[in-house]
Amino acid sequence: MPRLAPVTGKSDVPADHHRIVDAVVDVFGGVRGPFSMLLHSPKLAERVLGLVKFFRDESVVEGRLRSVAILAAVREREAAYVWAAQVGAARRAGVPEATIDILRAKGDPASLAEDERDIVTYTRQLVRNNRVDQAVFDRLQKRHGTQWLVELTAFAGYFGMLSGVVNAFEVAAPPDGDKLPS
Repeated sequence: MPRLAPVTGKSDVPADHHRIVDAVVDVFGGVRGPFSMLLHSPKLAERVLGLVKFFRDESVVEGRLRSVAILAAVREREAAYVWAAQVGAARRAGVPEATIDILRAKGDPASLAEDERDIVTYTRQLVRNNRVDQAVFDRLQKRHGTQWLVELTAFAGYFGMLSGVVNAFEVAAPPDGDKLPS
């Protein structure tokens, strides 16, 4: 049971913010997860929604690699709701089941392809230590470029923020979603 009553639609916000709820519904098909809490601050939800649109439609980071970073960040934050929501997207983006299994278990990424291994290592270091080793930074920057690395880093931070929202407000994962180990 969430710590706050979830916002589920326009009836839960003042009329002057109905357009923001409509925008959330346009993007997600409904109000759920982190946005059921973020809409308690409609202007914040509106600004966060802008990042969702950028990440989905404008990022230079390919969907499969973006999903690897997202799952790595979310798993480090123990965010069951966001994990469940993102695993399906990762599968649709072509992330191999073996990669998802390693991330779910917080396993050793040594068996992953070089790009995935570097992304997992980079993201875990960033989340765990607030720093990354120069070697993995340099490999990713050389392979993909500066803009790509900036956007990948932003994914880790953004999904860390969403994870914090669902964890702080105890938003339950969907019962039919992929589960994190207890």
